[in-house]
Amino acid sequence: MGITFKQTPEMFGLLHIAILILITVISVIFFMLLKNRKEKTLIRIIGIMGIIMVIGEIWKQWFVPRYVYTDGPSTWFFPWQLCSMAMYCSVLIPHLKGKRQNTFLMFVATYSLLAAVIALLIPADMMRPQIWLFCHGFIYHGIMILECLASILILRQRKKAPFFPAVILFSVMAVIAEIINVISHHIINNTHVEANMFYITPYYPTTQPVFHQISVALGILPGVLIYLGAITAGSYLLYMREYYLIRKR
Repeated sequence: MGITFKQTPEMFGLLHIAILILITVISVIFFMLLKNRKEKTLIRIIGIMGIIMVIGEIWKQWFVPRYVYTDGPSTWFFPWQLCSMAMYCSVLIPHLKGKRQNTFLMFVATYSLLAAVIALLIPADMMRPQIWLFCHGFIYHGIMILECLASILILRQRKKAPFFPAVILFSVMAVIAEIINVISHHIINNTHVEANMFYITPYYPTTQPVFHQISVALGILPGVLIYLGAITAGSYLLYMREYYLIRKR
């Protein structure tokens, strides 16, 4: 289980590019096959993919302490990153109705889509030497893309849902992430293995490209707020673009 690459894959290397092309092709085929399916079928598919993600997450939580962080406790892989939210949303969506379901679908169609695309394009934390963990990371985010497409297909069959409830949901998730970061810091007190959920820990500048420099220049709190604001702005642009395409159709 702990087998490793002879040389850790690099971002924008041949393997990374090949995986991006494969995920793109699968996503296009998935969209074309399901674009005319009914809501119930799409919701069922989202639920099934959510369960697959949960099973994968349970495996990862078993794998990491045995083959990655073997020297002591670590919360770096605690399942509350922004990309983890698609897993929870997908499991809940089939059991929700009305506006609540719309809110979770909207979150997946915007925030989760943005998170998945960025994670696949800049997969720094997924380029792991452990082959199975490497595969898990890309498979997980590939499934995320499919869930996002299914959510878009559902929303386009409904009356236009507002974006603001998804912002509230994201805000609640971010607050929980920061609470986890604070608790983890006081328990472990090791920046290399303590939690940095949503990459907004209050104890050092975010490690995300560009926003790290902003945090260094302006301070950690302004950097966190700008980072969260940028995620929301990017998600809102996706919201506007998705509904423009729906109206055009």
